[in-house]
Amino acid sequence: MAKVKLTDTTFRDAHQSLLATRMRTQDMLPIIEKMDEAGFFSLEVWGGATFDTCIRYLNEDPWERIRTFKKHMKKTPTQMLLRGQNLVGYKHYSDDVVEKFVEKSVENGVDIFRIFDALNDIRNMEFSIKVAKRCGAHVQGAICYTISPVHTIEKFVEIAKKLEGLGCDSFCIKDMAGLISPKAAHDLVKALKKEIGIPIDLHSHCTSGMAPISYFAACEAGVDILDTSMSPFAWGTSQPPTESMIAALRGTPYDTGIKLESLTEATAYFKEIRKKYGGILDPISEIVDTNVLLYQIPGGMLSNLVSQLKEQNALDRYEEVLKETPKVRADLGYAPLVTPTSQIIGIQAVMNVLVGERYKVVPKEVKDYVKGLYGKPPATISDEIRAKIIGEEKPITQRPADLIPPQYQLMKEEAEKLGIVKKEEDILTYALYPAVAPKFLKGELKEEMLKPKEEVAPPPSGIPTVFRVEVDGESYDVKVEPVGGFIEIKEGGTAVQKFVDGGVVAPMQGMILKLKVKPGQAVRKGDIVAVLEAMKMQNDIFAPHDGIVREIFVAEGATAAAGTVLMVIK
Repeated sequence: MAKVKLTDTTFRDAHQSLLATRMRTQDMLPIIEKMDEAGFFSLEVWGGATFDTCIRYLNEDPWERIRTFKKHMKKTPTQMLLRGQNLVGYKHYSDDVVEKFVEKSVENGVDIFRIFDALNDIRNMEFSIKVAKRCGAHVQGAICYTISPVHTIEKFVEIAKKLEGLGCDSFCIKDMAGLISPKAAHDLVKALKKEIGIPIDLHSHCTSGMAPISYFAACEAGVDILDTSMSPFAWGTSQPPTESMIAALRGTPYDTGIKLESLTEATAYFKEIRKKYGGILDPISEIVDTNVLLYQIPGGMLSNLVSQLKEQNALDRYEEVLKETPKVRADLGYAPLVTPTSQIIGIQAVMNVLVGERYKVVPKEVKDYVKGLYGKPPATISDEIRAKIIGEEKPITQRPADLIPPQYQLMKEEAEKLGIVKKEEDILTYALYPAVAPKFLKGELKEEMLKPKEEVAPPPSGIPTVFRVEVDGESYDVKVEPVGGFIEIKEGGTAVQKFVDGGVVAPMQGMILKLKVKPGQAVRKGDIVAVLEAMKMQNDIFAPHDGIVREIFVAEGATAAAGTVLMVIK
């Protein structure tokens, strides 16, 4: 039997799963060449959330990152994760943007594209596969492995055969939540081996603790490639450790052929890097959690969920969000939990918990998903849930990208007007992230993002909202919710908090993406008055009643804490 090959994920998925993708290129550079010499099938170095994080948090050009890797990697192919028509963003882009992005990715140094669609809707993968093949890249078509009443081995094999028919060079079982059991891994690989002739890669996470055993079961069934991570960035919500899998398979028919000695220096190096990032390594992401078999939350989503709840000062609601997530997933047709559907379902679960009423606040992306703009959900969404989210609107039935007119030229013109284009890749950066990219491309993020994280003022404290009332010797906790909010003003040089009648407050921490009204404007109850970007999703803020906008306290681009008064409507 042929030796099993390894794809190492340390430079991409491993730190996305454990560190919310915060590792900097400067901390990867010193060890790239050693990793290149070890004998891996590929090194996953780009795509996924790395693009977003580079321009949102790290003040790095993601295009420069892939060029750096390609410059220093002479023996091993570079690999990226591409979300089909979503590319590395959170929505579908027009075909001309997809085409340009894939072409530029190859030009800048991507050798292997792992292409998937969050809903396993092949219509959303076809065009990017076609372009990558035309550019001469290796295309690895992927399915998102999940467990539900509608996901079966037969269905997965059917998708794999279609991907092989589209010209994919290899096939990946992408188990983003670490759900695949040893038996399921064996049975699925065995079934795939009977039906397709291209190499099969198994990608899993250690969240449930089963991944190393499932990997061995897959080896026995004939798997060709396994995804691993260097041990300092392995386990927990990341992949099984590279060194351990090399040692475990040595001397078996599945020997990787990689010498452990070739990785000694890399292991020591990554141990030091792990210490450097220790402050953002959350203990929740490091431990085995068999509850993932109930909640199905993947590694990258779990660490980001923890980070997002911290930002909202709501980490104490973590368990509630975990329990709400599978309920939302069932409501929305059992979508696999992988970007962007993991964000769509996860954020809706967060909203339901934080707001206290299910589907009272629905992000734009959730509405678009229910409308079919992300593709066809694996199972039918009930009329009741659909009505709660999109009212009387009817979902589309065609390929979502067919409804998107060409965007590249428009994005180019907008970016040039903003004065942010120094190279063609900047147009693509802007096209993918129009809300975030301008600050980065103008060089305005440096002062903000490289200093300690800005402390956003918490909602007013010391103002009681829960009172203990005693009646006939019995104590009752009574929660009082004022209609309005509090703002901080200066009186005689002292900051004091004053209640604002008719105040419209931010339901959670986020950035004011857009103000839809002006002072003096009349609004009706339910009108959208502002758009808040929170946890990478756009959330409409509605007028709570009819009235006139008397005053606006925030500006577009400002950060607002949960409970901040945005404006007054009287």
